[in-house]
Amino acid sequence: MKYKIGFIGTGVMGGALAAAVRQRCGDMLLSNLHEEKAAALAEKLGCRHGDNAAVASLCEYIVLAVKPQVMFSVLEEIRPVLQSRADRFVIISIAAGITVKSVKEALGADVPVIRLMPNTPVAVGEGVILCSFDGCSEEEKAEFYGLFEKAGFCDEIKEELIDAAGSLTGCGPAFAYMVMQALADGAVAVGVDRARAIKYAEMTLKGAAELALKTGEHPEKLKDAVCSPGGSTIEGVEVLEKYSVRSAFAEAVKASCEKNKKLGKK
Repeated sequence: MKYKIGFIGTGVMGGALAAAVRQRCGDMLLSNLHEEKAAALAEKLGCRHGDNAAVASLCEYIVLAVKPQVMFSVLEEIRPVLQSRADRFVIISIAAGITVKSVKEALGADVPVIRLMPNTPVAVGEGVILCSFDGCSEEEKAEFYGLFEKAGFCDEIKEELIDAAGSLTGCGPAFAYMVMQALADGAVAVGVDRARAIKYAEMTLKGAAELALKTGEHPEKLKDAVCSPGGSTIEGVEVLEKYSVRSAFAEAVKASCEKNKKLGKK
């Protein structure tokens, strides 16, 4: 039996992507280093599970949802299986820092490769998925977008920019949660109970993002619209500027980008 798509790796990100794809595809196979994890997710999603070799031999789209540190060992494992195939297949890699060139060299074949950089909100269908295509047909691109539609916003980007952009989209949720927690802490400090403070912080960030997306206005303009002359908001903004919060977040993205580049080295 052949499958449309298979996942090698069913951890946090692999599992979230598989759950999203399952909404668009009933023809899916899962594998994981720990077989019981793949079996549990397969039962939950109503699909099949097997080993890495099965995914490599039976699936049209093969998602390598493993960490960069183990990517090359997985590629080495499935290499002979893929080289024995006479039909066309597409490799999809989500490992940070691992280039398309490195994947092809490890496989010893010039096969179609899609490099992805997803972020954790794919678990609720609100992710950002950066993608770079190499050797894929227009039909395969369209099919990929259809398969991953329920995971969130997919955007094609040049591969040389994927580590840089992924440092924002991939690492950004963690930075956003730090802001969320900090805002809630501030509210608690002035008397708001913890549960309400967290909910208010969550809804405020969500609303601010929705307003920016729907209006298309520059963030600076939206910020200025909240800052009445001599008001409380500008007072808070001045404190943030005093402690270089804006610069700190920019430096965090740059540091994450440098780390992404190092992860791609064997």
